[in-house]
Amino acid sequence: MKYCRKRPDAVAQIHGGIVAPQLSGCVQFYQENGCVLIAAEISGLPKESETGFFGFHIHQGGSCSGMDFSETGSHYNATGQTHPKHAGDLPPLLECRGNAYLSVKTDRFSVNEIIGRTVVIHSDPDDFHAQPAGNAGKKIACGMIRKGR
Repeated sequence: MKYCRKRPDAVAQIHGGIVAPQLSGCVQFYQENGCVLIAAEISGLPKESETGFFGFHIHQGGSCSGMDFSETGSHYNATGQTHPKHAGDLPPLLECRGNAYLSVKTDRFSVNEIIGRTVVIHSDPDDFHAQPAGNAGKKIACGMIRKGR
């Protein structure tokens, strides 16, 4: 439980767009021993999802601007891998009464590599095989990854 007491190395405050304006949350990133722990707490997810799963990725772009978050660009993919081996490919969020919690560790990137990039939530689950980005649907929420305080 050491992460519960530690300040995150980076944070993204999530906000919804036109499709899900009520969506909000926080994603925290902790660097330790060559891995990054990602802890996400999201509320206001749409309940219209057929599966209850939502795509969750780190994107290349450094802005959540645009009505459809188009400036987030594509998945973060520093090493030129095919999907689902992009560094920014993360497990999906599972909605329960509009909320989702996720805790996962990865060694696909360091916290310093993703500061200034974006976290994106998509309307559909990632299928983990369609190219180039998993057929995850519209971008419904976004957050800028900023250095932790």
